[in-house]
Amino acid sequence: MSNTVHFQARGRTVVGCTLLVIALGASVTACTGGDDDPLSAAPYDAAGQISFNGPTEAGKKADPDKPLEVVAEGADGRITDVTAMDATGRHVAGELSADGARWHSTSPLAAGARYTVRVSTEDGDGAPGRKVLTFETGRPSTKKTLDVSFGPEAGAYGVGQPVTAELSQPVRDSAQRAIVERALKVDSTPAVEGAWHWVDDKKLHYRPKEYWPAHATVQVRSTLDGIKIGDRMWGGTAKPLTITTDDHVVAVTDAAAHTLTLYRDGEEVRQMPVTAGKPGFETRNGVKVVLAKEPFVRMRSSTVGIAEGSSESYDLPVYFATRVTWSGEYVHAAPWSVGSQGAANVSHGCVGMSTADAEWFFDAVQEGDLVEVVNSGGEMMEPFGNGFGDWNLDWTKWRTGSALTSGTPNGQGTAEQARLRPQSV
Repeated sequence: MSNTVHFQARGRTVVGCTLLVIALGASVTACTGGDDDPLSAAPYDAAGQISFNGPTEAGKKADPDKPLEVVAEGADGRITDVTAMDATGRHVAGELSADGARWHSTSPLAAGARYTVRVSTEDGDGAPGRKVLTFETGRPSTKKTLDVSFGPEAGAYGVGQPVTAELSQPVRDSAQRAIVERALKVDSTPAVEGAWHWVDDKKLHYRPKEYWPAHATVQVRSTLDGIKIGDRMWGGTAKPLTITTDDHVVAVTDAAAHTLTLYRDGEEVRQMPVTAGKPGFETRNGVKVVLAKEPFVRMRSSTVGIAEGSSESYDLPVYFATRVTWSGEYVHAAPWSVGSQGAANVSHGCVGMSTADAEWFFDAVQEGDLVEVVNSGGEMMEPFGNGFGDWNLDWTKWRTGSALTSGTPNGQGTAEQARLRPQSV
């Protein structure tokens, strides 16, 4: 974009009558004749009034690293408006100086794109001018590509399922994060308020202010392809994602009452006696999201740091295991503790129930459904790093992790590491 191109003015076309409609309780029409009224003039070709720093030669392409600039030429004319848009409908933001002498772009151009720039001008007499410019951008010779992978896989989920975005390159700068986040689009039907949260430099989670509506459709896509993000970093491809939600299902475990109650669309469906984590191995409080359903799991204490042969060691076959943390917290069948279920907490952190109840629960829930634990002596569920604890952040706190709503301060939005603690039978 180093060449400055000047365009020669052409003649103006003047129409003899302008119809003015003024809504002041009644419609008034006025007709004026002659060339003395600037409002009576059809827009003339304003090429002679402006210069543009883009290429016009056939086959030559603009450098997308450089901003666009349109400058008013001469002392008696000014720019009144500029719009720039690529062939896919993406607009380029820009700033027009107060005196109308200069407009420049303030958002990045896409590489390998075709742009149309529409410039409106006004001469010293107030007559309007127009000029439409077109150009194409090339691709930088050396660059890093930022690709995006959305999750979860396409399908049906519970109303607590967050949307995830995994980046192929780390993004640390707040301005670059804003470019990325602005291009990650999430649309739901019915529509709800939501926001992205930067978990770390390469991962974002998106959730609504409240849970997703039941039976909603959520569509996720990226418009980053070809967009400059930073020095030698450009947006790459992303496969769009569509997920749907089913009924609003939440299972509440009251560790003090030793019960698990499942609610579907606000109605209590079933209450079951359970046992939760005993002292020293308390079940985490807070909201968790079902991560997976595993018909059979071999649970060994050595995998969570309990030495074999110690008084707390175990090695057991477990059936109908519904996983809620990556560190090993489940809702599962525990036939060995039926005598304590409904009366005492004797597990190593999981929620145990009879085989019949566990099978019913296993069939009643799916990934994305909500499991909440209350009245336990355990710590709160981590927001990130050990499953989906996203709902344990209130909306104000959640929005602090967005580069668009309030920025991402240093140290904010960093993924917490999953704690290694006994979470099994």
